Amino acid sequence: MMPDKEKPVSVAEMRAAVEPALALLAGMQLGVFTALGAGERSAQELAAQIGCDAGRLSRLLYALAHVGLLAVSDGRFRNGPEAAAVLVAGKPGYVGGAHEVIAKVWSANLNTAESIRTGKPIAEHDFSTAKPEDTAAFLRGLGPGGLAFGRTLAGMLELSQAASVIDIGGGAGTVLAGLKERWPHLKATLLELPEVIVHAGPILAEHGAGEVALEEGDILRGPARTKHDLAILRAVIQVLSPTDAERAIRHTAQSLNPGGEAIIGGWGILDDDRLGPRSGVFVNLTFLNFYREGEAYTERQYRGWMEAAGFSGIERSSMPDGTGMFRGRIAG
Repeated sequence: MMPDKEKPVSVAEMRAAVEPALALLAGMQLGVFTALGAGERSAQELAAQIGCDAGRLSRLLYALAHVGLLAVSDGRFRNGPEAAAVLVAGKPGYVGGAHEVIAKVWSANLNTAESIRTGKPIAEHDFSTAKPEDTAAFLRGLGPGGLAFGRTLAGMLELSQAASVIDIGGGAGTVLAGLKERWPHLKATLLELPEVIVHAGPILAEHGAGEVALEEGDILRGPARTKHDLAILRAVIQVLSPTDAERAIRHTAQSLNPGGEAIIGGWGILDDDRLGPRSGVFVNLTFLNFYREGEAYTERQYRGWMEAAGFSGIERSSMPDGTGMFRGRIAG
């Protein structure tokens, strides 16, 4: 069975997919799409605005036009529909600020064979040993994606009767910022490790979300200090061992009010046959390069942990960005 595709992808197609992705990254790093958000530009005008050589920049612009991210007419470039929607800073769907994280992930992925050969992550990621400025940059790069996820989640959930939400291990907490745009009445709390939460306030302020309580803690050590109606674990389970994943979900259940709901998931979810979805299969390789423990776990594993923690009515669904999630409730 070949999941998520009608036919196998050829070696030539896989190789050909790399160059457009790298062109996209270069455009994000240079701020091309945001610069074009103000209107069409020639290569010379854009180069003067960005501060680079027009001849070299034009090669990138034509490559981006070739894949439809830009359009060009009479030597003047403008954003294509998707670039205009998600790559222009300030737009609601903006994800272009994640280029630092993307570059880090793609660079690490070049070492997958070495991580397998040596049995250790070549680009190990650990907040406890990272420099504060590196942690801040990493969290800031994740911010736009979290905001977009929160906005999408806000449209999927009916939260008019919920009073509070906690984002567990949510980095800078921008998921909460996106969620509160639609549901401003929610009392929002971010639970994070001390070396992470110290950076959350300034980043949340950049996204216009000042009304988020910051709780220093570790979900592996115990539940949150107060109970909530909704708990979100978007990027936690997939970086934990199976034993710690079970513990984190159990403590999450203990952080909820009776009838409370948990959203658990992210990129690291696999079908039970481990052949899909695509996002889970390939992020599993990325995890090899960053973490000593943790992986993309299967639906059976997620359901088992949630049921053991006391969740019922467990449902799996997919997000538009390719991530997945499980929803479950604690008995009321």
